[in-house]
Amino acid sequence: MSLVTEVLNLLVYLFIFALGAGFLALVLTYVIDRTQTKHAIRRNYPVVGRFRYFFEEMGEFFRQYFVAMDREEMPFNRAERSWAYRAAKGVDSTVAFGSTVDITSPGTLIFLNCSFPTMTEDAAPVESIVIGVGCRTPYSTDKFFHISAMSFGALSKPAVLALSNGARLSGCWINTGEGGLASCHLEGGGNIVFQVGTAKYGVRNDKGELDEDKLREVASHQQVRMFEIKLSQGAKPGKGGILPGKKVTKEIAATRGIPVGEDSISPNRHPDIDSVSDLLDMIARIRRCTGKPVGFKAVIGSCGWLEELFAEVKRRGDESAPDFITVDSGDGGTGAAPMALIDNVGLPIRESLPMVIDRLDKFGLRPRVRVIASGKLINPLGVAWALCMGADLIVSARGFMFALGCIQSLKCNSNTCPTGIATHDKHLQRGLVPADKAKRVMRYQQEMEKEVCVIAHSCGVNEPRKLRRHHCRVVQANGRSVPLDELYPPTGKTQQPVLQGVRNERV
Repeated sequence: MSLVTEVLNLLVYLFIFALGAGFLALVLTYVIDRTQTKHAIRRNYPVVGRFRYFFEEMGEFFRQYFVAMDREEMPFNRAERSWAYRAAKGVDSTVAFGSTVDITSPGTLIFLNCSFPTMTEDAAPVESIVIGVGCRTPYSTDKFFHISAMSFGALSKPAVLALSNGARLSGCWINTGEGGLASCHLEGGGNIVFQVGTAKYGVRNDKGELDEDKLREVASHQQVRMFEIKLSQGAKPGKGGILPGKKVTKEIAATRGIPVGEDSISPNRHPDIDSVSDLLDMIARIRRCTGKPVGFKAVIGSCGWLEELFAEVKRRGDESAPDFITVDSGDGGTGAAPMALIDNVGLPIRESLPMVIDRLDKFGLRPRVRVIASGKLINPLGVAWALCMGADLIVSARGFMFALGCIQSLKCNSNTCPTGIATHDKHLQRGLVPADKAKRVMRYQQEMEKEVCVIAHSCGVNEPRKLRRHHCRVVQANGRSVPLDELYPPTGKTQQPVLQGVRNERV
């Protein structure tokens, strides 16, 4: 018998064996499905019923590419993501034939171009602002778009390395999130905002209380420019951070000061902050220890406490005020959160941002207290709107995730992120090359500021921070638009039109 014949016979035997094994597996699956009692579909439709779970799992991916229109998806549609991808890659971001936005739909924002827009040669550089004027080490920045809080743990090490290097290249800051300060934050060389979460990871003692020695150690790093006390975040107001145990590696555990492999669940609030007085005391304590600007982050729900807070600041003196307030949107993102909170709790940024700014104006605390806007602001439209409303600075988390290559697979909490951004699986992390992605982070940040400047110049102001509420209108249910300054009348001097460098006519 020839060698060829032997090989063919072997292949036939293997094929028959595979058919037999497959048939046996099918019969076994049929028996298991028919006799199990937990799943009605599989019990009534053995074997075939299992495809339901496969199609359910794959449906979100198929809809994204083959079903949903450019402006339909949530939380970010294809058009929004596409702009972020193109900006990060540095490719042509122009479009043809007309807008796909329905500009008559309620809630649509429309910026008002003026008859004589700002010429390119008349454009002014973005004005630098100072945060923490009374601190030993205040922070000054001429960038208005920065990287929002994302913890090492929720994100992979390569992702944090790319973000920190991108922050250095672009001149913006990166917020550590509540997971503490890791070596990958420092390695990039960019400016850092250290977030003090409810569990005080990275600056806690054995009892979970704030450790001032560790606080000073963090502050000793020149790159750490500010401290942010996290009261709440938009995706889960009233609930602390959630990091599944499968994502708590040895390095992450050491950074946070927690056991390896165990779920990292933060308290739903700071145990030592139970009132506005406690909050101001904590701000003063951290500022005294570090000598650097200190503010807080909160998603706004009930707002009576803001009145109490600002009244207490006026009683103590303006120097007791937080150096900044980060206003997060109720539709913010996160790696893991209860659906009851992520869907239903907290005001969106469109409502909460003017509430905070107007109350600061009312108490005469602007610009002593800088305002940072956060929450789904990943495109020039949202950033320019926030500046119109009076925000000094804007931060984005998911926008920079798109710059890293995020495809919105919604797997952040499962440790199976296919792009290597939100996973600690080394095989999946291999796809994310920090050196390449850092350049994308830089380009995304720069393109954002560039296109917001384009909007500002069209409105007749020579730099974005001179945008005011009367530069933008919002479409109402009847199809007509109303100026933002009619919907949210400014209460103080902050929002009054700036005469120098402004050409926009009032409509």
